[in-house]
Amino acid sequence: MKILLVDDHPLFLDGLKTLLTIRGLEVVGTARDGLEAVEKAHALQPEVILMDIEMPHLDGIAATRLIKTERPNVKIVMLTMSESDEDLFEAIKSGACGYLLKAEDTEKFFELLMGLTRGEVPLSPGLASRVLKELARQKGAGGSLQQAEEKKEALTPRQIEVLTLVAQGLTYKEVGAKLFLSERTIKYHMGEIIERLQLDNRQQVIEYARRIKFKKPDRPL
Repeated sequence: MKILLVDDHPLFLDGLKTLLTIRGLEVVGTARDGLEAVEKAHALQPEVILMDIEMPHLDGIAATRLIKTERPNVKIVMLTMSESDEDLFEAIKSGACGYLLKAEDTEKFFELLMGLTRGEVPLSPGLASRVLKELARQKGAGGSLQQAEEKKEALTPRQIEVLTLVAQGLTYKEVGAKLFLSERTIKYHMGEIIERLQLDNRQQVIEYARRIKFKKPDRPL
């Protein structure tokens, strides 16, 4: 396993290099900021990069994106003090295959790091559940959006126009005046909309319309 180390703290960098070397791992180079990491990744062709996040010139997450664009097969593991969800999720979205905390016990750190050779994802304890929850949340949000779009397709253009105006806070009478329809006709359309969207009442329909962000057609239909 050829490893490139990236960190802007020289003492930590030297100490980590010594620890890895003692364990029989090959450290092919070191870098002290994101820009240097990109250059060294290109020049040294490491198999694994241990990358800090907070660094001058170019942070570790931005460097990860650049390196993965050029070398998609390299394995980048963030090694950081940051436990924030924002950094964790952004790192993974940027292409990192692991996220380890510098506060990790030495033996646990090496155990998780060597999991790379078995195809495992090195994540400090407690982070895996947060990643899974976020993935589940995104999947659920995607599913809800897809269902909402499918419901939207069940409406006619006229119904979409009526719903858009009602969601803007207009009364049935005002909507009718804008569309040159009677108030009774608008009420009829709203009844059809509620049934087609499988909702219970006018307020639920308005909330749905605002969530799906209906736009009023450019001209009356």
